[in-house]
Amino acid sequence: MAGLSEQERHADHWVRVDEDIRAEATGAIARGKKAAPRRQPDREQPTPTASELDAIAGPSHIPKLGERLHNASRAFDRERFTEARKLLKPLADRAPGSAPVRELYGLTLYRLGQWRAAARELEAFRTLTGSTEQNPVLADCYRALRRYREVDELWKELAAASPSADAVTEGRIVAAGALADRGEVDRAIRLLEAGLKPAKRMRSHHLRLLYVLADLVERAGDIPRARQLFAKVAAADPDFADVTSRVRSLG
Repeated sequence: MAGLSEQERHADHWVRVDEDIRAEATGAIARGKKAAPRRQPDREQPTPTASELDAIAGPSHIPKLGERLHNASRAFDRERFTEARKLLKPLADRAPGSAPVRELYGLTLYRLGQWRAAARELEAFRTLTGSTEQNPVLADCYRALRRYREVDELWKELAAASPSADAVTEGRIVAAGALADRGEVDRAIRLLEAGLKPAKRMRSHHLRLLYVLADLVERAGDIPRARQLFAKVAAADPDFADVTSRVRSLG
């Protein structure tokens, strides 16, 4: 492992606190206790254009290649990430300029906990497209590697672009988690609080933000407020993760 920093040598051994809400919080949640890949927000995976397929294998192989990509996407959707990686790696090697391939390959590596490799693929996707859509996932990779400067920069870029409420919330949670990792829990709380907006109907990203905020508030020692925040999540969705037991545990 020559050439790697001390932080990077230990990056594959970091742990997280998002296990309790992994089934519900589909994006980046705070870490600290259990290591387990997180669920990426569900959306239809992009399909390369005919010209991109041609660049990978030539026109005579496009049908077979399209089937391979379809199978990889299906494996990803079914959380068979090792299978998806096996299908995608040769495509990514042969078509480094295909944004959809690099994106799906990066997301697959991310779900397998291969942070450095995932960051490389998602940086390529970001460069090819100029999109901030995967900034939360990319930032989470850098957080796992303790490369906090990159986390902060990606959050600033995402906040400025503001592609969607869900993506911004995920990025905010990652950025707040990175602050908490550095012992700046109060700043992390303020960052999450800045994302609280009045809502007629609580959507999943509202619940994720409130849950993580409640968790950090509890860590900061403000038990009454943590109980109040967890109760607000439970009132909106009593089946959200372990929120009901969290409310009970706080009296």
